[in-house]
Amino acid sequence: MADNQQQYLWWQKEVIYQIYPRSFQDSNGDGIGDLQGILHRLDYLQQLGVSAVWLSPIYPSPMADFGYDISDYQGIHPLFGSLQDFDALITAVHDRGMKLILDLVPNHTSDQHPWFLESRSSRDNPKRDWYIWHDRLPDGGEPNNWLSVFGGTAWEWDEPTQQYYYHAFLKEQPDLNWRNPQVQEAMLNVMRFWLDKGVDGFRVDVMWHMIKDENLRDNPPNPDYQPHMATYEQLLPVYSTDQPEVHEIVLKMRQVLDSYTNRLLIGEIYLPIHQLVAYYGIDGKGAHLPFNFQLLLLPWDARQIASAIDQYEGLLPPQGWPNWVLSNHDQPRITSRVGKEQARIAALLLLTLRGTPTIYYGDEIGMRDVPIPVDEVQDPQGLNMPDKNLSRDPARTPMQWDNTLNAGFSSGKPWLRLARNFSRDNVQLQLTDPYSILSFYRRLIKFRQQQPSLMVGDYLPVYADTQLIAYIRQLEGHPRFLILLNLSHRPGYFKAKDSSLRGKVVLATPLEWEGSFVNDSISLGGDEGIIVQLE
Repeated sequence: MADNQQQYLWWQKEVIYQIYPRSFQDSNGDGIGDLQGILHRLDYLQQLGVSAVWLSPIYPSPMADFGYDISDYQGIHPLFGSLQDFDALITAVHDRGMKLILDLVPNHTSDQHPWFLESRSSRDNPKRDWYIWHDRLPDGGEPNNWLSVFGGTAWEWDEPTQQYYYHAFLKEQPDLNWRNPQVQEAMLNVMRFWLDKGVDGFRVDVMWHMIKDENLRDNPPNPDYQPHMATYEQLLPVYSTDQPEVHEIVLKMRQVLDSYTNRLLIGEIYLPIHQLVAYYGIDGKGAHLPFNFQLLLLPWDARQIASAIDQYEGLLPPQGWPNWVLSNHDQPRITSRVGKEQARIAALLLLTLRGTPTIYYGDEIGMRDVPIPVDEVQDPQGLNMPDKNLSRDPARTPMQWDNTLNAGFSSGKPWLRLARNFSRDNVQLQLTDPYSILSFYRRLIKFRQQQPSLMVGDYLPVYADTQLIAYIRQLEGHPRFLILLNLSHRPGYFKAKDSSLRGKVVLATPLEWEGSFVNDSISLGGDEGIIVQLE
């Protein structure tokens, strides 16, 4: 029966690992991670069991938003290395049987990109219409009320040409006009450049932002806005994002990928599930994986999470493949949200749900958000809204490799400070401790990748209450597994309606449980989770 796995593509079976390059490994002592550093750590990733690596942006950039403001889409920032370093990295990745995914940032460029320098040079420049320019209103006001994600207005006045340009993020990140066919072709050519180099896919930044309302209508006020929220959330971005025409753009991107062999298109999309699933496209010709951020955003509540899993499974289009994420470079780390013990339960959930899991670097050693003093904050979101504790720096601190100077990340002063406890919380120490979270991740990933039922099998909800979630993963001709998770710190009690749910504990958060047999009535301690191979 193993042949039924052959129909699945690599990205449906594998585990993706996100690297924030500035913070993974520095090779030259400047305190900033780089491509040679990543190359040096590929063996670690292979031993962890991940087989696809996604890199946050490594392109030339003035670094107003740490690489998400790109000034050259076909180069490598000198901080990270050179195109030769990139070629060496992709060769080494492929030599290990692994895949490499690049971040693509097509919604906006840097204001230093040659395209924008041309566009802003005069109103009649051929590239003027490559960006979104607009006259002031008759009363002298801005074209509409749209806000920047990073605070303040989304319109910047350009004195020399007497027009506003639109920027959904920083004023140094002007939005491209994706309604212009020349912009589309230029960016599709960028994709071809990297695909020709052997890149296995792209994670497309803010995919749902790429097309805006043609009439630039005002966004309505958000009735649920609270003072602690980002100022951007004062309005509902119903006209500035998620426009119907965006799906035509995603289709064109997908067509480029489909002209190569076995490449992957991931979309970053923060939308409710019923809107998110539209990004799979008509007949599944959109993004292969519209990122599903529910585990990032929902309260850590068993009933809510179980319900969200079922809703997601129910809304997926016929060929839509699910995916799950616990942390990323824009959100607080999972350990900081749920605590050290529950971080293991989160790992069990991530790696046993149906679909492709993405692990954020450092989560496998239980890294927490590191408090960054006010005078050391670097993230523009934190700098522009200083009183709201919205800086993303705490989740971007350097990887904790060992207990030497700077945690083995760099011989120089790291660009962001390290956790105070890195000397006793690092890869080197955890590798030798069978009870560490790293050892747990390694065993869990290895087990997942050995079991077709966990990689590609069906998902069957079994039970959920205020503490527990239980579900089955099964694939014809292969062992069936019951996954039972306690999302609380108190004991929880599971009684199956089906008395045939009995079997052997093959993996558990308390090692001592493994190898024992359980029947249809199971008592779980707080923060405990098990995988049971059913008879």
